[in-house]
Amino acid sequence: MKRTVESYKDIINLPHHVSDKHPHMSIHDRAAQFAPFAALTGHGEAINETARTVDSKIVLGEDAIQEISEKLNYIQNHIKDRQTVIITYFVPDSRKNYGGRYVTTQVIIKRIDDISQSVVCENGAAIQLEDISDIDIIR
Repeated sequence: MKRTVESYKDIINLPHHVSDKHPHMSIHDRAAQFAPFAALTGHGEAINETARTVDSKIVLGEDAIQEISEKLNYIQNHIKDRQTVIITYFVPDSRKNYGGRYVTTQVIIKRIDDISQSVVCENGAAIQLEDISDIDIIR
């Protein structure tokens, strides 16, 4: 059955109803009721976090450990010379239970702390000895 303007002739000129109980809804609020609904709030972020890749920590061989140890001994013996080094070390990922990333930075070593097993830099950074994968002394 096809409806035409003639079908609504009896109601077409009636006044618009205004509720006494409910206030007029703003255009913004009316539009919001038709906005898409995200049923799984945070799900996209969780997927992105899972997909984010991290590096695995490299297990150094005896030769690499010995080389790093010799360089650290040299730095310890020349600490007053304010040795500038390029150091590569592993930083564990703060949001995952595994992995991390390798950072390479140029610093001046302030001291080597035997108690905390770390290298303390002049910029305030403390790098754990077990996380160091390479040190190059700039002479």
